[in-house]
Amino acid sequence: MVRPSGTGIWCGGLRYGDAAESVEAAAELESLGYSALWIPDTGGDLFDAVERLLGATTRITVATGILNLWMHTPEDTAEAFARLTDAYGERFLVGIGVSHAPLVDASEPGRYRTPLASTAQFLDGLDAADRPVPSDQRVLAALGPKMLQLARERTAGTHPYNVTPEHTAEAREAIGPEGLVLPEQAVALEQDASRARAMGRAHLVHYFSLPNYVNNFRRLGFSDGDFAGGGSDRLIDAVVAWGDEASIRKRIDLHRAAGADHVCIQVLSETGAVGLPLAQWRQLAPVLID
Repeated sequence: MVRPSGTGIWCGGLRYGDAAESVEAAAELESLGYSALWIPDTGGDLFDAVERLLGATTRITVATGILNLWMHTPEDTAEAFARLTDAYGERFLVGIGVSHAPLVDASEPGRYRTPLASTAQFLDGLDAADRPVPSDQRVLAALGPKMLQLARERTAGTHPYNVTPEHTAEAREAIGPEGLVLPEQAVALEQDASRARAMGRAHLVHYFSLPNYVNNFRRLGFSDGDFAGGGSDRLIDAVVAWGDEASIRKRIDLHRAAGADHVCIQVLSETGAVGLPLAQWRQLAPVLID
């Protein structure tokens, strides 16, 4: 069973950036002591990217955060999982998510439907494959109570995104003591409040148009006023950890105290969504790696 602990890295640049630079970065991140690499799935050959990262490392877990279930069949996913596990050992953690209606329906209106049932059906397909993806080597991107319950029943746990330590505590209660809780945490190494919050707003503005995230923020106590103007200071500060290294570490510790087994950080920087913020990863490693 893949059981990530410690601190990992979530980065779109490891998948969609320059391939050679991503390979070099993966090897360095492993040497720095980070325990997992998480990559998104917004189109393209996901499993080639996973294999590049596995091939560049020897111990670190490579995880999908998340595999978009509308973009892959269970059969192809299971086949790729078997091939990569045979080649690199049990270091591939399959994070699975149902994505968001505005994104999925953009190219095929009406395709996104019954997200809970569609996720369960995808898991059924993984179980029915010639070589199934074991339930203890997959997790769900679960935010609400019904998806968290499905994660508890059918997978090793959950990989929540854009969440707070308070949500981590709720996820731990829902998943139970044995399941995995693996939240993503956006961070900004910036001590000026105005600049840090501007970085946070630039990062989060897209997500305010996605009902899954907005509904989860509402469950956490935020309201319409918090979504106006790019996000209230209260919301930005709750979702994005900013400040110096000690401030970032404090937020990670809050997730751990709330029940997280592992926290993957997404560093916000001027490198952009497909950049590799190497300087910040290096700067944070001595503080975040135990």
